[in-house]
Amino acid sequence: MTAAPDTRAAGAALLAGYDRSLPQVYGYLVARCHVPAVAEDLASETYLAAIDAIEKGTLREPTTAWLIGVARHKLVDHWRRLAREERRLTAVADLVEVVDDPWDVRLEAGHARHVLAGLGAHHRSALVLRYLDGLSVPEVAATLGRTVHATEALLVRARRAFRAAYEPDDAVEADRSTDDPEGGAR
Repeated sequence: MTAAPDTRAAGAALLAGYDRSLPQVYGYLVARCHVPAVAEDLASETYLAAIDAIEKGTLREPTTAWLIGVARHKLVDHWRRLAREERRLTAVADLVEVVDDPWDVRLEAGHARHVLAGLGAHHRSALVLRYLDGLSVPEVAATLGRTVHATEALLVRARRAFRAAYEPDDAVEADRSTDDPEGGAR
């Protein structure tokens, strides 16, 4: 099936204006989020949204102003995702211990998010599904396409990896005392 003439013209206009509009769209994003990798991802999402709008026939003239408007929406969506993730991490931190200073909770949630991002994808996905999304172990297993026993083992390894990265000195000592009740050398 061939594209309608309006769709082809809009697609050609987007392609022709890409080199001209990309620095402005990217500049808009990086100036507001201050993270080049995030700005690149959001710029990509912006152009994908433009392609989608062209294919649906809702966009006839892709201007730089329109693209920046889409980029603004993509940035707001990104901030909302971050806020949801931070609220979840804060809720988990609140369950773990009571902290008198709210600033400490924010710092700890940020550190937890950073540690979680540094884990392998399999550990991160298991921990997020289990503790942030609140799924049961069988639900996590079904989501990941694993058996319940394999998922339980994965969660044990993921918690250990998270603990080691979150509090390196305490985690090493805890692992030693858990693995060898006598506290001796292995």
